[in-house]
Amino acid sequence: MRADTPTCPPRSALTEGLPHAAIGQWYVLHTKSRQEKLLADTLKAKGIAHFLPMTRQVRFYGRHKLKVEVPLFASYLFLRGEVDDVYAADRTGRVAQIISVTNQNRLDWELQNIQLALVRGADLNSHARLLAGTPVAVRSGPFRGLQGLVESDQHAGRLVLQVDMLGRAVSLEIDSSLLDRLD
Repeated sequence: MRADTPTCPPRSALTEGLPHAAIGQWYVLHTKSRQEKLLADTLKAKGIAHFLPMTRQVRFYGRHKLKVEVPLFASYLFLRGEVDDVYAADRTGRVAQIISVTNQNRLDWELQNIQLALVRGADLNSHARLLAGTPVAVRSGPFRGLQGLVESDQHAGRLVLQVDMLGRAVSLEIDSSLLDRLD
């Protein structure tokens, strides 16, 4: 290993285990920009159960290549507790929005899967869920700048290029992680 590439802790150290279900309900905290880790540290110090899944990314700073830990879902942290815990998190000044979770079991199941994948060493990359008909643009690669629509939910990597006047379209396969949603 090169001297300018510091090592990260083992993958299992990148995220702590999920809080136990007896602690309370899940809440999703939409944080202010780049405040996820600081909020997690504050919540940990206060003894408030939370989950902040982290992943490793390689970043380049000039000629230096560094592996850094970043939140898997930028600007989001999952809190498990009571309403008082949520208010305590909000009072830190690091929370932009509190999102109530209607389907607790579903979120718990999804977070368990993410945590299990991280513990087992999966390299996870976050990208927006693309539904059929979503207008997107290709972010990088040989098709950079190309714009089209996602063909279907099952094939988010199939990009459709339309010619409305003719009522025709063509499609191509592309890695969905290269697509950015157009708003």
